[in-house]
Amino acid sequence: MGNLLWGDVLVQFVYLLILVLIVMLFVSVFRSQAKRQRQLDRIEKKIDQLNGRERSDDQRR
Repeated sequence: MGNLLWGDVLVQFVYLLILVLIVMLFVSVFRSQAKRQRQLDRIEKKIDQLNGRERSDDQRR
């Protein structure tokens, strides 16, 4: 039992690597969605500003 089986160590390392990759994937997807949401908020704000300018131009006429 005192023997270290390198095959077992390798398998455990691969499992750990897969677990880390899954966590990194979730973090990456979460950050990507948050970034996309911020970008959409900025675009929406710009569109609202442009729509406000159009309305004020129409009211002046």
